[in-house]
Amino acid sequence: MKILIATGNPHKLQELRHILPAKSKCGVPLEYVSLADFRDLHLPPETGTSLEENAATKALYAARQTGLPAVSDDTGLEVEALNGAPGVHTARYAGENADTDENNRKLLSALEGKLLPERAARFRTIACFATPQGEVCLFEGILEGFIGFGYRGSNGFGYDPIFLVEKGKKALAELTETQKNKISHRGKAFKKLANQLLSVPAK
Repeated sequence: MKILIATGNPHKLQELRHILPAKSKCGVPLEYVSLADFRDLHLPPETGTSLEENAATKALYAARQTGLPAVSDDTGLEVEALNGAPGVHTARYAGENADTDENNRKLLSALEGKLLPERAARFRTIACFATPQGEVCLFEGILEGFIGFGYRGSNGFGYDPIFLVEKGKKALAELTETQKNKISHRGKAFKKLANQLLSVPAK
């Protein structure tokens, strides 16, 4: 059984292939393909009002266009002091064409003067499994933490250098990839999705 991982990001593809099962409990082999196998397929833009909507839109579109079950995800950073912002706008917090540094600096500026307990935040990932027939299953993964006071560490990407875990002792960018994957919000969401794939029945 082929399943489309609806991403063009080779790092995410590799990560998910390690998480998702090679076969179901009934012994059905599961083969994972990516957008690289469908050069003419372009996912719709993330214009939804929620992570759930964005993840479902991408997975459903990919499934219907290819005729394969598809998985996709969307992730948001939610800061309590900012009423859950940047949330669904996480990737473009500082503007449509903003880069990672601009997003990070805007967030640090928005929290200027606040102490660590006032900087509580969480990463939330919604993973979606969709079929060409329109079936949709959503799975949530959450990583709690705090927004730091500046950049720390050289690993990771995005908000990792300013997102603190372990009760504020370390930034995600200070963890190894293995350490990060053990607590990752994306990992948690896709491990739940993996359980769904394990239940694929034998034909």
